[in-house]
Amino acid sequence: MDDVVFERKIYSEMLDWKQKSNGTTALLIEGAHGVGKSTVAKQFVDKEYASRIFIDFSSVSRSTKKLFEEGLGNDIDGFLMKLQVSEGTILKPRDGAIVFDGVEKCIRAREMIKYLVKDSRFDYIETGTMVDLVTKKSNTMVPSEERCLLMYPMDFEEFLWAKGDRMSIPFLRAAFDRKEPLGDAFHSKFLQMFREYIVVGGMPEAVAAYSGNKDIESAEKAKREILKRYNKDMTELKVLTGRNVKRVFDSIPSMLAMQNKLFSPGKIRKGSRTRDYLRAVEALTDAMLVNSSIDCTDPSPALKLSLDDEVMKCYLLDTGLLVTMALASENAVESEIYRELILNRLSINKGMFFENSVAQQLRASGHRLIFNRFEKDGKNYEIDFLLSRNNKVHPIEVKSASYRSHKSLDEFRKKYGSIIGNCYVIHSNDLGYENGITYVPIYMTMFL
Repeated sequence: MDDVVFERKIYSEMLDWKQKSNGTTALLIEGAHGVGKSTVAKQFVDKEYASRIFIDFSSVSRSTKKLFEEGLGNDIDGFLMKLQVSEGTILKPRDGAIVFDGVEKCIRAREMIKYLVKDSRFDYIETGTMVDLVTKKSNTMVPSEERCLLMYPMDFEEFLWAKGDRMSIPFLRAAFDRKEPLGDAFHSKFLQMFREYIVVGGMPEAVAAYSGNKDIESAEKAKREILKRYNKDMTELKVLTGRNVKRVFDSIPSMLAMQNKLFSPGKIRKGSRTRDYLRAVEALTDAMLVNSSIDCTDPSPALKLSLDDEVMKCYLLDTGLLVTMALASENAVESEIYRELILNRLSINKGMFFENSVAQQLRASGHRLIFNRFEKDGKNYEIDFLLSRNNKVHPIEVKSASYRSHKSLDEFRKKYGSIIGNCYVIHSNDLGYENGITYVPIYMTMFL
């Protein structure tokens, strides 16, 4: 399938880099395969530069590949001249860009960044997956002359943009700021739109396959192809880390289907311990295939100071892919199954999709994923997510069902009252505010 160019939020961050850097740093766009890194890089250089060279290291010509194998030596002028000749493009100084696409396949190119940036004639953009892992394995120094942007699957707003809808999110944002309920008709409309997003997911290939005719079967095929490519990534991660990460990745749906959703090594191999898989989870997180959430043992505005990395949850990078993995185990591939899920009529564990989607939205908004388990009066409680802003802790409880009880949040407020800021319940009901708690419909998660 040819790349379909969707508008992505990272584009404005790239523009900010170009304007502020003015050639003093390179830009690295890092993310999992299939999130749209190459497409947005190509779109950016085509629009923002008078001249550009796009080098795809998975299909680079023999002459260009040889240039990178030989390296810069002491002759940057010669290297850049040969590169332009090899690619058949003359670059305009300070209005020309070179893209190293899939730079993890040629770490030598990343090694050159320090000297190419210092030369300052052109701008440099790198895209890659598992870049730091490959760099570390090759004993190459990470260039300090590099700004890194993380790219995730399309969020709900980008999903709506792809459908030609630019009105909904500003409308929802205004309602959220006013804490004004939408009413049954509008709430039902947006909730169904979000269920559609959950099922299709935010991988551009799946969104492109679905858009237009709402072809869920084509979207499903696209997601399965992405998961096949991830199997190849698992092989590469095993080489890089010495850990069998595929078993961990494949176990995520079954772990999220449990009530507490905690990482459970027994789901992978009986008798194993969490510490046996810490490096595997870390590798999957570094590859951005997994969004891991860590338990905070002593909540305070400095949440990172009291994390227990042996108590965690592992969410999949994209909820659409999670739906595909979870339903594949039931041989449920017919489009009718997905329509039932969108319409909220399918009797399966929807809580796993609901919470995974919240985690995905929070991570895409720049939040680190942290939760909290605590005991009070002999009873165990859990807060699904904690945010830290303005010297306060903001607890979030996620409720996929329609009821409004929130015992854990109530007890957390009693225990940590002095450090608590805003309290949120993310649920499937309309927006509301009562007794210091904001009840947030899941489609407004991005506003937290």
